Amino acid sequence: MDFDQARFNMIEQQIRPWEVLDPEVLALLSEVKREDFVPAAYKALAFSDVELPIGTNGQTMLEPKIEARLLQALAIKNTDIVLDIGSGSGYMAALLAAKAEYVYSVEIDPALAERAKEKLRQQGIANVSVEVGDGARGWAAHAPYDVIAISGSMPLLPDEIRQQLKVGGRMVVIVGEAPVMEAKLVTRTDENAFTMINLFETVVAPLTNAAQREQFVF
Repeated sequence: MDFDQARFNMIEQQIRPWEVLDPEVLALLSEVKREDFVPAAYKALAFSDVELPIGTNGQTMLEPKIEARLLQALAIKNTDIVLDIGSGSGYMAALLAAKAEYVYSVEIDPALAERAKEKLRQQGIANVSVEVGDGARGWAAHAPYDVIAISGSMPLLPDEIRQQLKVGGRMVVIVGEAPVMEAKLVTRTDENAFTMINLFETVVAPLTNAAQREQFVF
């Protein structure tokens, strides 16, 4: 398989039509080799417009166009300290690390965390630490952050996570439940205020242990 041609096709046929036009993001998608983070059994599908299974408990790798749109929305700077919730394959952490000063990546599944750590090491990416834990309510250990990226959907966004943003910090999160989910960009404008912009509608696998809406019992 010609991975370079497949990567080019992914960018031109999936990414650009989805309004990802930032030249730095497009260059990054060319440079960070997605096929190196995909499980071996799915390597031929590394550039397909689908979620790919990466674990034994229903974990998936986001579609390339969704990863790209989220990355573009965050507008990462080289001074940013980033929290990546849901390490998964390690690919999103690699993309974030290419632009940020440092990335703390949190994964609840120890086997996935170890695999992501090894993939990042193989790629020579040194400004990421993969930590095992439950990031469903953020990761206070290194807070506050300039950027938070959440790679699974959540029925609602807990305030604990928003409070871990610095003033001026940005977060991307996919909120809702199937069949209606919305990718959102959240920005902390001051100590007590946040803005929220709807980016696009989608449906993606939920984050493990994500906070649930209260259910009415009749």
